[in-house]
Amino acid sequence: MTAPPHDTHPAGPGRALPDTQQGMRRRNLARVMHTVSAEGPMSRAAVASRIGLTRAAVSTLVDELIRSGLLQELGPERPGRVGRPGSALAVSSHGPAGLGAEVGVDHLAVCAVDLRGEVRARAVRHGTNRGRAPEPVIEELTGLIRQVVAEAEGEGLRPAGLAVAVPGLVARDARTVVRAPNLDWHDTDLGALLPFGFELTVDNEANFGALAELWLGEGTPPDFLHVSAEIGIGAAVVVGGGLLRGTRGFAGELGHVPVRPDGPECACGGRGCLEQYAGEEAVLRAAGLEPGEDRVGMLAGRAEKGDEDVRRALRDAGEALGIALTGAVNLLDPESVVLGGALAGLAPWLLPSLRSELARRTAGPPCPVSVSRFGPEGPLLGAAHSVIRAVLDDPAAVAERA
Repeated sequence: MTAPPHDTHPAGPGRALPDTQQGMRRRNLARVMHTVSAEGPMSRAAVASRIGLTRAAVSTLVDELIRSGLLQELGPERPGRVGRPGSALAVSSHGPAGLGAEVGVDHLAVCAVDLRGEVRARAVRHGTNRGRAPEPVIEELTGLIRQVVAEAEGEGLRPAGLAVAVPGLVARDARTVVRAPNLDWHDTDLGALLPFGFELTVDNEANFGALAELWLGEGTPPDFLHVSAEIGIGAAVVVGGGLLRGTRGFAGELGHVPVRPDGPECACGGRGCLEQYAGEEAVLRAAGLEPGEDRVGMLAGRAEKGDEDVRRALRDAGEALGIALTGAVNLLDPESVVLGGALAGLAPWLLPSLRSELARRTAGPPCPVSVSRFGPEGPLLGAAHSVIRAVLDDPAAVAERA
């Protein structure tokens, strides 16, 4: 059955647990895991108080989660207190880990995140992937994944799944890249190319960046528009704490919204798309610079030194972003716009013209625009944390696979 267009988990909202005793047990295991993850370390009694179950019921659930390696006891919660102190519970620093991977136009990256949200292993390869066939790119990514898995296993972690962020449209099967214009990939089944038995999820990098902002950001509202701007520009719409995906799962292609219909041809086949004015390479062209390895660093350095050509190019890019975002803001009325991706590092020179354009063109009050603290790391972190969230949502499945 096709997943609905509005969900939180990249592969969909997951299977519904039946209203049976077994289904109730699985739901309660998830409630315990989420509570300890969000508020721990804490005692069994504190967990029981939070979720409204008896201490005996919670103790049984906790024992099962400890046996599965998902929770661990840290010792007395409050030494010296009157009466018998409870043993403090925390999510395990060993056991399941979420593997996140990213296929970028100019890099590959992989990381492993434990249940506590800590990055425990990481590998990166810089180099262009544009115009390369998928097979050699995924072969290199496979090598990085093996490297990270070996390092994670050396620390007592085991992969619970793999999520891959890509700069393109992903089918509802959450494994096929339908089209990635900046890679020139079409109908590429990553599940068939990755030689692992892990649970696999493939999703657009902007979606994973938005999920990182939603799950890891401080004070992030449940309704916002996340813009992931690098060589390409993508967006993700978060409504009520879930992704708005559209009928085919392709929502958010902000980079291919035309801002000047008679402008230059884009890799998508259109003309005057936002990417032609606000992507990294477009800004470099406008500033009269040649692409280098650290494009954003070069642009930021020159802008800080007062290079007027660079500053003008960034002002123009911010204006183009503002024009494209105006339509989205007027249509969706988000609580805020969050600028992420590599171009977040250029926010001091992009935001003034972006905000001015939004304020001038939107029908309602100006929409707040903020900068993600994750920058280019957002998609990779969101991918890894999506695996961790799946563990928290159904910890019984982890025990069954072990």
